[in-house]
Amino acid sequence: MVQDEVVRELAGEMDAANRNAISAKGFELEARRIARLMKETYTIGFVDVGGWDTHVGEGGATGYLAGRLDELGRGLAAFAQEMGNDWRDTVTVVISEFGRTFRENGNRGTDHGHGSVYWVLGGGIHGGKILGEQMRLDPSTLFQNRDFAVLNEYRAVFAGLFARLYGLNANQLDHIFPGATARDIGLI
Repeated sequence: MVQDEVVRELAGEMDAANRNAISAKGFELEARRIARLMKETYTIGFVDVGGWDTHVGEGGATGYLAGRLDELGRGLAAFAQEMGNDWRDTVTVVISEFGRTFRENGNRGTDHGHGSVYWVLGGGIHGGKILGEQMRLDPSTLFQNRDFAVLNEYRAVFAGLFARLYGLNANQLDHIFPGATARDIGLI
């Protein structure tokens, strides 16, 4: 059947888009390993988790995306647990390289979008709220009636965090995040 062939083709493209990143399913084990390394040796680390390119069959509360979010949540909880008392001095940022559209496509998934969300967690984070620039979600604010604008540029948010965490000045931040203006949104 043609539809099955298209779904297989798109699934292959989604796998290729992961660029050898670990899967969300493998993130829990990797998160524990990274926590041990950070406690022993490093003060900053990065991990790339794939499996988020949901053009096909994204699902709802129990679908493909919900499963990946559950796996991500278990990995983040494992990281915090493994950090132990060091969690109170840890800042963790979850970010995507692109957002997803608000409207479902013809394959019961969503396409690449512009605006995204960043999750910032840690023992010293002033959390439990939505921070940064916001705008009302309605047809007049959506591009092509399905996509949200970038309101909080990730380099500016990271620069604001780095200024607080590492005491970096504007020149140092410009070297790390060229052209971005640090934005302290009150997370720390």
